[in-house]
Amino acid sequence: MTELIERDEATAEPPTVELSMQQAINRALRVLLAEDPATLVFGEDVGALGGVFRVTDGLQKEFGDQRVFDTPLAESAIMGMAVGLAMNGWRPVPELQFDGFAYPAVDQIVNQVARMNYRTRGAAPMPITLRLPSFGGIQAPEHHGESLEALFAHTPGLKVAAPSDAAEAYSLLLQSVRSDDPVVYMEPKARYWDRKPVVLREPTDPIGTSRIVRHGRHATLIAWGAMVHRCLKVAELAAEDGVELEVLDLRWLKPIDTAGLAASVSRTKRAVVVHEAPLTAGLGAEVAALVTENCFRDLSAPVQRVTGFDVPYPAGPLEPQYLPTIDRVLFAVQRTLEY
Repeated sequence: MTELIERDEATAEPPTVELSMQQAINRALRVLLAEDPATLVFGEDVGALGGVFRVTDGLQKEFGDQRVFDTPLAESAIMGMAVGLAMNGWRPVPELQFDGFAYPAVDQIVNQVARMNYRTRGAAPMPITLRLPSFGGIQAPEHHGESLEALFAHTPGLKVAAPSDAAEAYSLLLQSVRSDDPVVYMEPKARYWDRKPVVLREPTDPIGTSRIVRHGRHATLIAWGAMVHRCLKVAELAAEDGVELEVLDLRWLKPIDTAGLAASVSRTKRAVVVHEAPLTAGLGAEVAALVTENCFRDLSAPVQRVTGFDVPYPAGPLEPQYLPTIDRVLFAVQRTLEY
């Protein structure tokens, strides 16, 4: 049961509550369903079961089976239905159970969801937020852990968000669903159950804004999703040796906050990009290019990348070796500092 910790009545601050990311997303969906009767939540087992990760727990009971409902196990059909609903004035929030299951729906996402507004010259906006449990870290079976951000960020017409903690998950989901543009909202599965006191705020930063989660002066670690938490651990360890690392949470993978990236790296002179996806043509390459284009005269070392390997996503027991480890990130930091 959620524990109310404190509330500052004088400043009308929202309450601080202890929540996991999974619970914070559930809270956001409750807000969105309550405020707009056009909002619909649907997907495989999201109704009575509450979703495979229980993110939609209790929503069908509260809002009814006409607004929160199960679908067949057919990802392409789920996204095709979302397109038809959006064209008829609804605000769909479909869920695909795992990122690896999104491949059958890529045709609908790329050829219909992303293009419809352009194809109709604005006559058919696509206010669809695709909730996609993403990335690794839970040692799930094959097809249950993928990092598809580069695929979706490369598709014109889509926005892509990846929260890193419960508070961000709440705020970014409100922003995504209220947007009239289609958003792929990538939820880091590894962070679903991490509980901590959070303040559930209304979003105030524009879409496409990054955030500094730890200030430093020797190098900037750039990450998103679960890797933000890992980079914070790296920064804590580096601080024991007197190295002050800045950690930048990209938050929006499309559009990317170029100005925020440039401001941070121009201060620290060095950058290390950390992500779970394979190296080749990963989003880290785009980030490195943006940093180079905008900070070339300020850089003291080439941009480093620490990523997953160029292999199919491995079986669960090998996942700890596949994902960027603290040691690998620290080694990249050392390389950039010694350049």
